[in-house]
Amino acid sequence: MWETTIDGRTLHFHLAGINNQNFIMRDEETGSWWQQITGEAIQGPLKGRRLKHVPQDEIGFALWKREHAAGRVLRPDAKIAAAGLYAGADWETHIAKMPVATNTHDARLQPRELVVGITVDGRSKAYRMSDIKQQNPIIDTIGTVPIVIAVAEDGRSVRAFRRVVDGRALEFFAKPSSSPITFVDSASGSEWDFSGRAINGPLTGHQLTKIDVLSDYWFDWRTYHPDTAIFRVGLR
Repeated sequence: MWETTIDGRTLHFHLAGINNQNFIMRDEETGSWWQQITGEAIQGPLKGRRLKHVPQDEIGFALWKREHAAGRVLRPDAKIAAAGLYAGADWETHIAKMPVATNTHDARLQPRELVVGITVDGRSKAYRMSDIKQQNPIIDTIGTVPIVIAVAEDGRSVRAFRRVVDGRALEFFAKPSSSPITFVDSASGSEWDFSGRAINGPLTGHQLTKIDVLSDYWFDWRTYHPDTAIFRVGLR
């Protein structure tokens, strides 16, 4: 997700094409082409410029609604819907069957393995979605940054945090049979919800710092993060 303003000028974007199965956006004001996953202009007068990143949260609607009871939902455009121009509900299934068209080949994972990609302080790492579900939460360190990655009870909403409070790195485990899912830190026994906030125990009120995550296919994440590491269950 990106801001649409460059040097105080608001740009308006539309889809121009596909590169490595990643959207290319063209702005109407300068005609520059922008890469979806990086926010970088790759052709045109603004080539080399980058849009400012906006923190994002990829979660299921039920979870979002629980956390934002008064939140508003963007409605489909009636004219576009009437013209049948919106993608069908099964669009991801069709895309998954398409051949992977990219010059990047990395056999460490299957091209369409679903991963959660994280970049912290310039270092990138990919986590297989299957591993996150199996080992929930995942306790890891990227570079020198201790992190925790968790999946909600819906099995698809993922968040990551710096697992540091008052200079101390915490270890977490899932509280058995909790709904909504909660986590417990082994140092203080405090309980934490999926937003990264301590809701019970000595650390009540503390908030972990959120880290952006990107749910992506392996081939796409690897293409734009060539130095990425891969998390392996049982290894940090």
